[in-house]
Amino acid sequence: MSEFVTLDDIRAAKERISGVAVRTPLYRVERARLQLSKLPEPVFDLYIKAESEQPIGSFKLRGAYNMVSQLSPEARSRGVITYSSGNHAQGVAYAARALGAKAVIVMPSNAPEVKKAATKALGAEIVEVGPASSERRIRAEELVAQFGYAMIPPYDAPEIIAGQGTCGLEIVEQLPDVDLVISPVSGGGLLSGTATAVKLAAEAGLASPTVKVWGAEPELAADARESFYSKTLVEWPAEKTVRTIGDGLRTQSLGRLNFEHILRHVDGIVTVTEEEIFAAMRVILTATKLVAEPSGAVTLAAALFHAHQLPEARKVAVVLSGGNLEPALRERLESEIASTPTV
Repeated sequence: MSEFVTLDDIRAAKERISGVAVRTPLYRVERARLQLSKLPEPVFDLYIKAESEQPIGSFKLRGAYNMVSQLSPEARSRGVITYSSGNHAQGVAYAARALGAKAVIVMPSNAPEVKKAATKALGAEIVEVGPASSERRIRAEELVAQFGYAMIPPYDAPEIIAGQGTCGLEIVEQLPDVDLVISPVSGGGLLSGTATAVKLAAEAGLASPTVKVWGAEPELAADARESFYSKTLVEWPAEKTVRTIGDGLRTQSLGRLNFEHILRHVDGIVTVTEEEIFAAMRVILTATKLVAEPSGAVTLAAALFHAHQLPEARKVAVVLSGGNLEPALRERLESEIASTPTV
């Protein structure tokens, strides 16, 4: 595989992960249901790509399985390792278990307990470090040098990009006339893969030639937006990115290869506030039967609260990247919904 991912790479990944990762539904959200949330009615038709319905509750299984399954038997016998705040950890752990390999996961000490528990339940060994994404990567590289594990990076690899790109390919297969696709962005695996799939499908005549792809991220962790518009890869310090409730979007910078794909295929990146993330989570709980963790709700927040910054569109698909919501936070949100007057 060359560094720049092709449509054939993504199609091959689709076949490789079939039967392991789910072809998730693309749900249309009825306007009447949105009105229950007391928000202005959008001018576009809204669709949610429910990656929360993957076996591990997030899209990360796509890229993780695509990469682990391509390792040689000898490499798999040594075990695999990654560094992750939670969802990629579960993706690698799930893929390793399915393929009979040991998995070691370097996680930050402030990762949600629900994600730590799920990773352990999949049989992975967890090594905890501090909150900085750079700490996780450095410790994982040390363990690779010590034990010979195969590194499965969370985003910066063509196999990961191609695997995550299957999400975008499914969207255009399910809704060929989609005008705008919005993906969360952190390290850039999902956004780079989705944008590559959508834009290359459009070039092949499989989607609208004018389809746009935008990223969405918290304004408290907006390194990707700064990198995109400055055309220079920047890194934010951990003490800034950890401020957001979106634990899956606290990565301090885009991956190098992800950044190159994003510059080639993405049309823009918008940021959302913490209040908008919470509001979007309440909308999802109220208007659908889905559950979104904070990182997964940023795309809906972008569509609902920042439509004036986005291209005009008749049909908008937002990627709900994960549904691994901490029980305490879900209880809080449901309590807020219950206490909101209905008239």
